[in-house]
Amino acid sequence: MAKLVKAATAGFDEKNDVLVTVEPIASGVEVDLTSKVMHQYGKHIEEFIKKVVADAGFDGVKVIAQDKNAWDYTIKARVLGALERGSKA
Repeated sequence: MAKLVKAATAGFDEKNDVLVTVEPIASGVEVDLTSKVMHQYGKHIEEFIKKVVADAGFDGVKVIAQDKNAWDYTIKARVLGALERGSKA
């Protein structure tokens, strides 16, 4: 399993995007999501983020996501970008 060595951010706090920050934690994957569409798509977005992190082979990650109606492919790109940045010393 890959591990984060530092906190990192990817994305923008703009319409149709998502600002993702990843932080190292002891174990597991936690998601802290803020979204205007939380009541409609919140569960899907949280599960999608957890799947992206797991598929990338990471453990011990807290993901803080501020969603502005981003599509799944944008969320995936931002999460992977933040993980890549956070895994380098």
